[in-house]
Amino acid sequence: MALGLHSRRSKLAGLIIGSLLLLAGMLASILYGIHTFEIRDVWLAYTQFDDSDAHIIITNTRMPRALIAAAVGGSLAMAGAIMQVLTRNPLASPSIFGINAGAVLFIVIALAILGSSLTMSGMVWIALLGAAVTSLLVFTLGFQGRGGFEPIRLTLAGASVAAFASSVTSGIMLVNKQSLEAALFWMIGSVSGRQIDHLLIVLPYLVVGWILSLLLAGSLNVMALGDDSAKSLGQRMLLIRGLSVIAVVFLAGSSVATAGPIAFIGLIVPHLCRALVGNDYRWLLPYCALTGGLLLVCADLVSRFILMPKEVPVGVATALIGVPFLIHVARRRKHA
Repeated sequence: MALGLHSRRSKLAGLIIGSLLLLAGMLASILYGIHTFEIRDVWLAYTQFDDSDAHIIITNTRMPRALIAAAVGGSLAMAGAIMQVLTRNPLASPSIFGINAGAVLFIVIALAILGSSLTMSGMVWIALLGAAVTSLLVFTLGFQGRGGFEPIRLTLAGASVAAFASSVTSGIMLVNKQSLEAALFWMIGSVSGRQIDHLLIVLPYLVVGWILSLLLAGSLNVMALGDDSAKSLGQRMLLIRGLSVIAVVFLAGSSVATAGPIAFIGLIVPHLCRALVGNDYRWLLPYCALTGGLLLVCADLVSRFILMPKEVPVGVATALIGVPFLIHVARRRKHA
């Protein structure tokens, strides 16, 4: 049940406020850190670039970092919301499809074969391929057996494939220790060290995922009522589920390929947004996009100050927030 925003006007106002907060968070991410800048520095960096350290940091590091955090956070949150209705599991997140494990496995295999010649851009493509392949495998297994699709079968298939991929990954890393350091840097989840080119590679897939998710919003509302009700209303459940899986692969797979496996965004944000706007996916998905982007941008900003001058990877910061939230949701469901 929504606790805050009920009317259409208030929900629209909430989207406007959320957009402004996201822009403010991105601006703060650009301005603050080990090096602090002023808004004037940002303006001059793009209008009168002079090769100074400040302008290079703003254009090559801070701006790409803020954009990637906003895009990845919003995409993971939208993917998490879709996963929770697709599996009928309030604790579901994109990792349930084995997306994280598959992307990591393909990265480690590539590192073991190519070594230092593998570029960051190459990692993005390989991780995206790994996420897509494992998701397709899980979705295929989820439809095996009598009775067609069952959420519990999809969940078990995802857990099994993720466990298998993780085991193979560990074995390769033990045999080929040269890939260990590079793989660990990528596996921990971070938006630092990424360039705008890395975002541009996956941006077309993210855009397709965003558009497809919003187009499916009405069907997701019907899916949440259960299969019998959805079929009685004329919904083609196999088609809707297939398109939903494609949306999750594009959203979460592209995000993992860009920033690594950042945990808990896809779990936390949908619950927070449901408390604001309820279960209507026509509103829930846009709110997830804004809130997820804001949460990851803020988490990345905070991570710079925890152990300054060193930075804590944002994946660690989101885990510190997500674990208590996971326990809270699990306890609430148990009492319910």
